[in-house]
Amino acid sequence: MTATSDLYFRQESVGEMANFAYVVGSRETREALLVDPAWSVDALLDACEADGVTVVGALVTHYHQDHVGGEIFGHAIEGLDRLLARRPVPVHVNEHEAEGLKRVTGVSESDLVRHAGGDVVALGDRLRVRLLHTPGHTPGSQCFLVEESGAPGRLVSGDTLFLGSCGRVDLPGGDPEALYHSLHGVLKKLPDETLLYPGHLYASEPESTLGEQKRTNPYLRVSGLETFLGFLGLG
Repeated sequence: MTATSDLYFRQESVGEMANFAYVVGSRETREALLVDPAWSVDALLDACEADGVTVVGALVTHYHQDHVGGEIFGHAIEGLDRLLARRPVPVHVNEHEAEGLKRVTGVSESDLVRHAGGDVVALGDRLRVRLLHTPGHTPGSQCFLVEESGAPGRLVSGDTLFLGSCGRVDLPGGDPEALYHSLHGVLKKLPDETLLYPGHLYASEPESTLGEQKRTNPYLRVSGLETFLGFLGLG
């Protein structure tokens, strides 16, 4: 970011599954949103408080427990329940993901703000987060495009797009054809200079650009759906 940027942005490594959580906020308003708060919710909130930043909401990429908390493999992962206990803030979720999120985390309908693809969450006067519906990994998976005038966009891609790979489609709700269209019909159309921040550290680096991924990521380089399905072992 530039010296005059209003963006407050943190990428935090959390948990035992190489997850990333994010903080996206405005330096002017000192307000921020947590993206996929799980594993270390208190640490995320404490870091924001230390910087004089107030958390005013949560953004959910998808409902899997390692991103939002809940019971998995006999383990209880801290997540939205802990966030709401400390900060009763709205949880922004895609409309197709809301029921799964409630089932996994125990949050109430009154905690949620249901969104359609293309909705925008504003942060102050200079920042906005565009919610991109990118089904495939789950039906309501969404990516967050953080936009500020005069600066490259920052795409927080959850489990839809990783550095050098893409999300799984073999879990309940996975849809390989939907993932292909999310990658090629939505994300690949974003500018090359867009900065990419994935939901997991599955590569040697924690971030990239979409231009670099278009050149090197085989799941973005494929010429069509049939080849994409073949890469997934479904051809």
